[in-house]
Amino acid sequence: MDTLIIAAGYGSRLADLSTSKPLTPICDVPLIEIVIRQALVAGATRFIVVTGHQAALVEAFLAELSLRLQVEIIPVRLADWSLPNGHSVIAGATRCTGNFLLVMADHIFEADILARLIAHGAPENGVTLAIDRRLDNPLVDPDDATWVRTDASGLIKAIGKTITDYDAVDCGAFHATPDLAAAIRAAIAAGKPGSLSDGMQVLADYNRADTMDIDDAWWIDVDDPRAHALAEEMAPWHLSPTLAASGF
Repeated sequence: MDTLIIAAGYGSRLADLSTSKPLTPICDVPLIEIVIRQALVAGATRFIVVTGHQAALVEAFLAELSLRLQVEIIPVRLADWSLPNGHSVIAGATRCTGNFLLVMADHIFEADILARLIAHGAPENGVTLAIDRRLDNPLVDPDDATWVRTDASGLIKAIGKTITDYDAVDCGAFHATPDLAAAIRAAIAAGKPGSLSDGMQVLADYNRADTMDIDDAWWIDVDDPRAHALAEEMAPWHLSPTLAASGF
């Protein structure tokens, strides 16, 4: 299965640690390498990485990583990386074949989460989002989280950073069909900025946005120095043994 990785943003809150968020090291291993290695363990076979800020630097690293891991990694450079993240999805989805796994370059997951998400699938013309129902998870930054409200069957009813009625956290991993990119385009046509959540809400309005509860599995959004310190402390205990050769 193809994996689309969003790696275009500036990452201002990590700027004091690294000039490139995807290349920020966790225990001496760049974030994006951890993301790719975990997805490989989960069953991914090819990667499309949308680049933007420090694109040349990131793409040079990806070329070396592709040779080292013997896996196809295709960079797609976003001309205006200041745009909301849904524009990255639109750009990268054009290079994906069929359904795809969608993850962020700064989110780290136990490989089992991604394997379960691949196996879970997605509703026809829709998407499945990995969610965490532990609203008190100390690894989640409530000021930066994307929140989700679901119905009794697990379908998404509302999603966004500013909704006040919610029962889960968006983990930032998706099993997507090509209609996710189409839904983001529809949101933009309706006057929305074009975030990934804008497109998710379009699919949710048609009952095409499913969820998969990760239960007690481990994940973290490495978005600021606090999260970076937590990831350095905890990641070696939760990531695949295949990362051991890379420094863990």
